[in-house]
Amino acid sequence: MSASRVHLIRHGEVFNPKGVLYGRLDGFPLSELGEQMATDAALALQGTGSAVTRLVASPLLRTQQSAKPVAQAFDLTVELDDRLIEPFNIFEGRKMTPGHVLVRPHLFFHLRNPYRPSWGEPYEQVLSRMTALIEEQAEATPSGDLVLVTHQLPIWTTHLALVGLPLAHNPNRRRCALSSITTIEKRGAKWVEVDYRDPAAPRRAKDKGAV
Repeated sequence: MSASRVHLIRHGEVFNPKGVLYGRLDGFPLSELGEQMATDAALALQGTGSAVTRLVASPLLRTQQSAKPVAQAFDLTVELDDRLIEPFNIFEGRKMTPGHVLVRPHLFFHLRNPYRPSWGEPYEQVLSRMTALIEEQAEATPSGDLVLVTHQLPIWTTHLALVGLPLAHNPNRRRCALSSITTIEKRGAKWVEVDYRDPAAPRRAKDKGAV
């Protein structure tokens, strides 16, 4: 037996007063609102009646903090897996505003190919590690549901692949809100997306700094 359902949870709002693209940089904990959002996600998952038996998170601080309410709700220990980490991005630590880029012409080189993308980890590579992780971690979960706490792009890339859409996309059009829950289910030999929830939507969080 293995987990037939996997819930991909994005972390909550991050404390990012300078509005930089934080990526894999050290620090950047959840804001006070982000902690409330993480609790919203845990309660929403608990409210579905899901029998969650394993919990795995990205090693970054904000995802570990977002996993804690889920661990408390289901009496679990948070395991870590590096494959859930935020993709690398050359613009980490910078404010990605038009003005910032215009006065630094050398940055245009990293924007030359949005289909790869040329500024960071290729979409195909993100999908490859997420696909392998989901299969392996689900197989290692003998019963019940598996929760993976991760970041926006790994979740969205997985979504695009499951629904048969190109991996290249406009980052501003991702349907993957802070503390959202994307649920996938194994049907035969294939994973399919079966649910999406945005339990923290009423909190109107600031979603700045994601890769």
